[in-house]
Amino acid sequence: MAKARQVAGGGRAVEVPPERLAGWFERFSSSHGGVAATEATAEELRVTAADGATATATVPFGPAEAGSVDALVAHALIPRRIALVLVRLGGHSVGIARGGRVELSRTGRHLVHGRSAAGGWSQQRFARRREGQARHALQAAARDVFEVLVPRLSEVDAVVLGGDRRALDELREDRRLAPLFARAEPRVLEVGEPSRAVLDEAAVRALSVQVTVRDG
Repeated sequence: MAKARQVAGGGRAVEVPPERLAGWFERFSSSHGGVAATEATAEELRVTAADGATATATVPFGPAEAGSVDALVAHALIPRRIALVLVRLGGHSVGIARGGRVELSRTGRHLVHGRSAAGGWSQQRFARRREGQARHALQAAARDVFEVLVPRLSEVDAVVLGGDRRALDELREDRRLAPLFARAEPRVLEVGEPSRAVLDEAAVRALSVQVTVRDG
């Protein structure tokens, strides 16, 4: 399970594996004096505790009816085959996973220099070279997404993205990839430099339910 991270507007978000979700909500209830109310839409389930604390779960692979914790757990536990796209400027890793295990993948690494502290013409030449490296890196990522994932979109239940949002936005501009991005989950996984090991971890995390906790 990923560590808790702070979120905008206060509170913290955690990723809870489906098989641990029921127990997580039971512990939340016990720690906050019991459940006072439960509200649900097709996109989220909010549990309000007696002390005013809230736990809001985003319904994964939705929208879906999740009027209770039990319904959310049942929905999250449905077996799924997922396409994964992890992209940063330094590399990318794409694949298809079933039940949290990667079935096929392709990973690429790219050299993209950091920013230069030099000034004048030297800095401009460095910036142009860096832009060229970044462009080639994203072109390679787009090629692998198109070759590995797009032909198999009919075989997957969802698409999960991860990595750098700017890099992902650049890929969105590639018209060949429009069918894939049209099916992408809203959540973007925060990952390190993409590799096969990072892809394996993302395959498990992609199945988790994100829960945002705010104190009363």
